[in-house]
Amino acid sequence: STGPSPDFSPEQQWDMIPEAAKWQIFGIIALLEIFDEAGGAGDGSGDHYTGTRQPGKYPTAQPFRDNVHFVLDLYDPFGFSKNKSEESKARGLKAEINNGRLAMLGIFGFITADKVPGSVPLLEKLGAVIPYSGETMAPFEANFHVFN
Repeated sequence: STGPSPDFSPEQQWDMIPEAAKWQIFGIIALLEIFDEAGGAGDGSGDHYTGTRQPGKYPTAQPFRDNVHFVLDLYDPFGFSKNKSEESKARGLKAEINNGRLAMLGIFGFITADKVPGSVPLLEKLGAVIPYSGETMAPFEANFHVFN
């Protein structure tokens, strides 16, 4: 089989994705990062997340909606949080940050367990480990070069 299957580890499934698809994934991530760095305004006039903007609050897509076509905001697209109290928003932000941290630890736990036998005994006991012999930290082939 050459497609998604529980028989393959996530790393093996990533290796099966065509290179063009990997570039599409990295391309959309790059566009979202550029939009975020520009503060959403496109001219750098928006608040930056290292400055005065609240962490996790992605810039509004209003300039894009005004000039191109309708698109939902990535942060609170349906306006559910606009009527919440500041205390509730702060509690939600803390929970979201902690969930993100836990997810990152979990992902690296699985990657480590697949790459280094015996490194995460609990996952081995649960049968969740599928050994991976590839290069985990090379998103393309380990011998990948941009200009080759």
